[in-house]
Amino acid sequence: MLIPKEVKFFDLFDKQAENLVLSADFYKKIIDEGAFTPENVRAMHEKEHYGDELTHTVINTLNETFITPFDREDIMALANHMDDILDAMYMITNRFALYKITNPSEPSKKLADILARATKSLQKAINTLRNKKSMKETLMQCVEINRLENEADVVRDEAISSLFEKEKDPIAIIKHKELYEEAENAVDFCEHTAAVIESILVKNN
Repeated sequence: MLIPKEVKFFDLFDKQAENLVLSADFYKKIIDEGAFTPENVRAMHEKEHYGDELTHTVINTLNETFITPFDREDIMALANHMDDILDAMYMITNRFALYKITNPSEPSKKLADILARATKSLQKAINTLRNKKSMKETLMQCVEINRLENEADVVRDEAISSLFEKEKDPIAIIKHKELYEEAENAVDFCEHTAAVIESILVKNN
């Protein structure tokens, strides 16, 4: 049965964005506390799994809908990029646990904070998509996400430079370098999502 176009997609994206913010705040809390317990890793996995379910619902809804609020390709890209952010958060959380790191470095904490801020800006941008009159606010949030991605680049580069300069244990270098790069990738995925939102605005205004 074919269903109407507007509300379902916006509701689903709002749910995805809310899950992203909750997950990023939880990820930041784990990083700040160094609490990579099996329970916390499992909880992050549950948030990632919920994100997968929402993505599958978007795909199923797309298959059942004859008129969509914007291009089908953009709907898929938006859902997939938001899912990428969640996947990255779970992967990093699990990696910290596997590496048995209980005292995350300051750069890891900074990157977690940047990611949390980026997801909040992303949520604001997603929430404004319902209303074309909110285009200015939407673009402001996308610009902020781009700024945060640049900030994450700087933190990652400085952290890796310091790592090679000060750390003598090659295994520790490998572990932390990977964690810095993957954390910055999560912020990259926020920027990729913002780029899709900007594309939607250009095509529909």
